[in-house]
Amino acid sequence: MHTIWKGSISFGLVNIPIKLHAATEDKDVKLRTLHKECHSPIKYEKVCPVCNVEVKPEEIVKAYEYTKGKFVVLEAEELEKLKKEKEDKSVEIVDFVKMEEIDPIYYDRSYYISPGDNGGKAYSLLRVALKESGKVGIARIMIRSKEQMAVLRVYENTLVMETIHFPDEVRSTGDVPNVPTDENVTEKELDTAILLIDQLTTEFDASKYNDEYRSALLDLIEAKRTGQEVVTSKEKEVKTNVTDLMAALQASIDQTKPKQESTTKKKRVTTKKLKKEA
Repeated sequence: MHTIWKGSISFGLVNIPIKLHAATEDKDVKLRTLHKECHSPIKYEKVCPVCNVEVKPEEIVKAYEYTKGKFVVLEAEELEKLKKEKEDKSVEIVDFVKMEEIDPIYYDRSYYISPGDNGGKAYSLLRVALKESGKVGIARIMIRSKEQMAVLRVYENTLVMETIHFPDEVRSTGDVPNVPTDENVTEKELDTAILLIDQLTTEFDASKYNDEYRSALLDLIEAKRTGQEVVTSKEKEVKTNVTDLMAALQASIDQTKPKQESTTKKKRVTTKKLKKEA
C-alpha cells in the first residue's frame, strides 16, 4: 500500500512514528473527451484571455482575489516558508472525546495508519487504550499545505485517521432554503412511517451495496469493445525538414511543367516553319 505521508503521533510524552495510507479510492469510470471529427483527445491549455497566448507553468503565480478583479499576489517562496513553519510532520493529539459526539457532517477523508520504524509497541499501546476507553483522539496535522483537524480511532485492529472540517467550513443549516419549521404530521402518518422504518431496518453490511451506475457503464463499455465499436485517434502529422523539402521540390516541378510544354510546342512550330521555307 502506497505511503502518502510520514511523521509521528504525539500525545503527552508518547511519540509514535507512523505512515499514512489512503483508506479509500475513487472508482469513478474516467471518460476522455475526443474531437468528434477525428477522435483525437482534446487538450486543455492555459491561455491568458487578455494577452491571447498560452501561459507556461513558470509564468503562473498564485494570488488571492480579495474583491472582484483585485488580487494579492503570493510568491512561491513566501508560501513555501509559511508551509515549513507549520509543517513539523507530527499528528498532535490535543483532546480525547466520545465518537458519538462528532456529527458525521464533519468527516472528510480517511487514512490508514501503520507504525514506522520501531513504533510497533507504542502503536499497539494507543490502539488498546482507545479501545478500552471508548474514546477517539482529536488531532492537528498538515497535509498538502493545508492544516486540518483529524479524528484518530480504531477500525478492525488498525488505527485510522479521519480528517474533519473546521467548524467554519460547515455551512449553517439556517442558510438552507424552504426548510419547514412546523411538524404538521398526524399521529397516524407518524405511526405508518415508523412501521415502514422498522420493516426496512437491518444490520449494516457494506458488501450489500454497490455502484449500480458504474457497473452498468462498465458493461456498456465492454459490450462496445467486444463488438468492435471502437474508434482510433489520428496521430498528428509531424512535418520534418525532409517532408517540407520534398514538398517544395514537387511544387517547383509542378510550376515548371507548363513552361516546358509551352517551350516544346514553340520548338515544334519553329522546326515546321524552317522545313517549309527550305
